[in-house]
Amino acid sequence: MASPTTSGTSVPHDAHGSVGFPPFQGDTFLSQILWLAIAFGLLYWLLSKVALPRIGGILQERSERIARDLEEAQRLKAESEAAGAAYEKSLADARSNAQAIAAETHAKVSAEADATRKSLEADLNAKLHQAEAQIAASKTKAMTNVRGIAIDTAPSIVLQLTGKTPAAADVEKAVDAALKS
Repeated sequence: MASPTTSGTSVPHDAHGSVGFPPFQGDTFLSQILWLAIAFGLLYWLLSKVALPRIGGILQERSERIARDLEEAQRLKAESEAAGAAYEKSLADARSNAQAIAAETHAKVSAEADATRKSLEADLNAKLHQAEAQIAASKTKAMTNVRGIAIDTAPSIVLQLTGKTPAAADVEKAVDAALKS
């Protein structure tokens, strides 16, 4: 085994020849307790007067900020819900107005179409009556001409067929009877 003076890993001995961990040595125990109490007291005083009030202030500020943010979020949520409800109401109003305008326009167009249709029907009926009157007048005029033509041509036809000329009164009676039927 190597000697303590030549080895770099050995623990050196103090002058008294005792080896050990200084806090476990009995002759320095009271002074170490005193310094522990002084250090603990100073640390406690620093923490209670400086660090903990700052940390408490920061925590208080954060909790107040969170509370303010939550209140603001609730307020904004209420405003957005109110805005959404107002939007839905205005949209419903716009739809009902659009339907009312469409119904009004439909009624107006229907009324105009009915008026135009009735006007056209009246014009067509008037033109129809006028045309029927013209046709009746033309028919009457044509029939009077037909009678005259029939009275003029009937004796020639009877003469050619029978070889005799009929009396003018008999021809007129026969033509009038044929035109009535």
